[in-house]
This record gives sequence, structure tokens and C-alpha cells, in this order.
Amino acid sequence: MESSFAQSTVTKVIPGFDEVKQLERRLQFHPSTVTDPKTLTREQVAAYNAEGYVKGIRIFDDAEMLNHRRFFDGILDRTLAGGANSYSIISAHVKFAEVYDLLAHPRIVACVRDILGDDVIGWGAHYFCKLPGDGKTVAWHQDASFWPLTPSKTCTAWLAIEDADIGNACMRFVAGSHVLGHLTYRMSEGADMSVLNQTVDDVEKYGRIVYDELKSGEISLHTDLLLHGSGLNTSDRRRCGLAMRYCSADVRSDPKFGWHKEGVLVSGADAAGHWLNPARPTRDWFAAHASGQ
Repeated sequence: MESSFAQSTVTKVIPGFDEVKQLERRLQFHPSTVTDPKTLTREQVAAYNAEGYVKGIRIFDDAEMLNHRRFFDGILDRTLAGGANSYSIISAHVKFAEVYDLLAHPRIVACVRDILGDDVIGWGAHYFCKLPGDGKTVAWHQDASFWPLTPSKTCTAWLAIEDADIGNACMRFVAGSHVLGHLTYRMSEGADMSVLNQTVDDVEKYGRIVYDELKSGEISLHTDLLLHGSGLNTSDRRRCGLAMRYCSADVRSDPKFGWHKEGVLVSGADAAGHWLNPARPTRDWFAAHASGQ
């Protein structure tokens, strides 16, 4: 699913199809039990429970996003120069201080806390960057299907680095599909021009399709069992977003894959100490990687 370049530079291991299929996981939707949200409205929490997502939440202004866009441009240039592609920038919070700061940003965490409760782990940050005319899709899928985590209680905050709309292939959700559990998929590696190797077919039978159109600086929140994907970017505009993954602290990662090593405590407590809570990166990641550190 990811390039070898990406996998070789992070502490976690991406499990193969057979490995993840054999794991004992509880894949069912766990609705938010937050009754007194502080940042989201009660209506937004209810919509997340019923539809599997909320969208259009303003987090950053134009000046803040301009700064981050310039930072990402530098990462992308160096990634492409190193032979990887625009979808390969995973585990970005353990590589780059700027992304760690986004994962732990109080405005974003406040929204996630209103979904997951007080004890929250940020365990992933993955840039999904569709270049103009790059010929890639993201097939219809459920995030939880790929992950060695249980129970399925991850909420993704998808931050629009630039405007994402139908024209440049924004995400699409199948509203309400999250309550159906783990759905049947087919393996599609090397086919369908998708950056993923799983595809759920005939998604219209699971609910209505909603386009996750966002302005730069806005986020959407979606649950890990919501069917979603995106089409081809046939426009002359880039479409980039940062997918930040959060779970409640009672979620467990199979230790042999090492995902717990990248889990940052962003709110409350991890009473069991399962997640290792790595420190904010301080070195230039590209320089450290080039020198073999």
C-alpha cells in the first residue's frame, strides 16, 4: 500500500493482507458518548454518530495555512526528489515538528475530544496529495480494514491544505455506512489506478454519497468504519490534505507492528501506558535520514 521508501523510514510496520486478516479485532462502530461538547455542537456530535462524519469546521485562517502550505511544498519537493511519490508521506508527526504541532494542536484536539472523550491518542499523520492529472484514485474503503487496532474507535481529522472540491477530487463519503460493520471488499493491488489495495464495490447500496468539500484551513471528522474514497484529479489544481488519526486511549495496537510507538498522548491520560508518547521531533528529518541516523 505504501512505497518501500516510506516504510523504511518509520518505526511501525504496515501489516500485509494475510496478517491483518488474522488479527482478532472488534470492528463495529462505537458512537460518541459525549453529551456536553465544548467546541462542536450537540447537533454535530449527533450527526457524527448518525452519518459517520462532520465537515466544514474552520480551524486555521488564510495566513496560517499559507505558512503550512509553504512548509508542505518543501517536504513534497524533497520527497519526490528522493524517489517516493506524493502519497508516501506517512508517520509525518514523528518526522516533522510542524506536523507534530498540528496533531497536538489545541483547536483540532478540542474537536476530536468532543467525539472521543477526554483521553485521546494521536497515532498517525499522512499527507494525501493528489497532483494535477496524476492518474490516481483512492478506492472506496474503510480505514479500520487496514489497521492492526482494536476496537475500531479512531476518528480522522482531515485538514485541507488547499481548497478541496469536486473539481480537484475531494473525498467522498457514503453517509451512514459506518453502522454496517466491516464490509466485504476485494483486493485490487495494481488495478483500478488506486493508491490502496482494497476496494468495496457497489457502494451506493450502503448509503448516499456526500462530497467532502472543504476550504483551506477547514477540517472534516470521520469515523474509521465510514466508506470513503476519492476520484481522479483531472483539474490543473493540486488537492492536498493531512489525515490525522486519533483514537481513545483504550484502543490497542498489536505490538509486533509497532504502531503503539508512534502514539502521542494529546489529551487526558493513558492509564495503561500502552502508547509510548514519543517526543516532538527536533532534528531535520531529511538530513538525519540522508546521514543514516
